[in-house]
Amino acid sequence: MQPFTKLTSKVIPLSQNNIDTDQIIPARYLKVTDKNGLVEGLFSGWSYLEDGELDPDFPLNKEVYQGAQILAAGDNFGCGSSREHAPWALVGWGIRAVISTSFADIFRNNALKNGLLTVVVDSQVHSKIFEMTAATPDLQVTIDLPSQTLTMPDGASYTFPIDPFSKTCLVEGVDQMGYLLKREPLIENYEQVNGL
Repeated sequence: MQPFTKLTSKVIPLSQNNIDTDQIIPARYLKVTDKNGLVEGLFSGWSYLEDGELDPDFPLNKEVYQGAQILAAGDNFGCGSSREHAPWALVGWGIRAVISTSFADIFRNNALKNGLLTVVVDSQVHSKIFEMTAATPDLQVTIDLPSQTLTMPDGASYTFPIDPFSKTCLVEGVDQMGYLLKREPLIENYEQVNGL
């Protein structure tokens, strides 16, 4: 995984509440056991018109948001089934952080384990992000994970919660196994000192 320290990016606004994992990545794309090919299914129910062409009005299809790495989503993002494919597809598209007022617990845990930062903000900050992106589509915000801050273009800064273990893994760019492997010399030393 790529270490996550400080990220400045445009924000893709997707204001719908209760976006579930089947809307993020429909079940027909879950036949794979790895991450390949999932990007094509990301929000596929919304990304395409009836004739199969890309919907130019869907936020992820708009030219202004190509290359953006932050998604602002409605409340209760990632509800529904526990499929890990949802954060895989988002990361595959290039999303590194999702901002919302709340996340489904299983989705949030899967996201953090796969390098996708979930940023919880209060309803006022959330509304401000959508108001600012409506006025300025190429609006950029900065997420600083070590300081756990979200900074807006006007200089206003807001803190967000994250558990210490997930924060450490994201900053170091490792998953749970990678975290343990990086500490293998300490484990070996402990075993030697304690005759294990």
